[in-house]
Amino acid sequence: MISVSMKNASKSFGENKVLKDVTFDTREGEIFGMLGPSGAGKTTIINILTRQLSVDSGECHVAVGSDEIGLMLEHDGLFTRLSCLDNLIVFEDIYGIPRERSIEALERVGLDDAQKTVVEQLSKGMRQRLVLARAVLHKPKILFLDEPTSALDPKTARGIHKLIRELRDAGGSTIFLTTHNMEEATHLCDRIVMLHNGAIIEQGTPKEICERYNAVKTVMDLESVFIQRTGGGLE
Repeated sequence: MISVSMKNASKSFGENKVLKDVTFDTREGEIFGMLGPSGAGKTTIINILTRQLSVDSGECHVAVGSDEIGLMLEHDGLFTRLSCLDNLIVFEDIYGIPRERSIEALERVGLDDAQKTVVEQLSKGMRQRLVLARAVLHKPKILFLDEPTSALDPKTARGIHKLIRELRDAGGSTIFLTTHNMEEATHLCDRIVMLHNGAIIEQGTPKEICERYNAVKTVMDLESVFIQRTGGGLE
């Protein structure tokens, strides 16, 4: 079953065309990766799929309602003077979620000992884990993760990767992940697409793409090789 899809979707802001005939689909229960450097259009796509923006042309489909979507975005939106648990309680009230769910979510991300810790005292990695706990609090059917390990040290990033895989393996949720890290996508994703200047230039499984481009290690490597092979004809 297809969870999220776009077909020939385009979007402009003034004269700047940020998406150009983008077409892809995600399948229920997979981790779907969207790779691209800053400015490629990844966040714009998430904003469209989460109904914060509309497309100018083309089609966009999300199989669930807004209350069945979880978000982990670049700006975490945490209440810095509240504790970890109190941050989740705010969302309990919004979604009508029982209190034990928040405690379970904190345990799941390894913050059970930090329930009463004020957010402004947390490390970057702990804040990321708290945002992930908040994103899955209502057990969403589609989870959007916008560069969830950006600026994290390798050890902390591996911990977030483990949590993401556990969420996928628990069944039911489709995870839509954006990243600029090819290695991260290879470790996590079932399928990936590559964005360059708002257009999809490659898609397939991580293994297929690495073999096709001689096991390139980064998005910039993949982008450079693709441009060389196509003569740069992406505009």
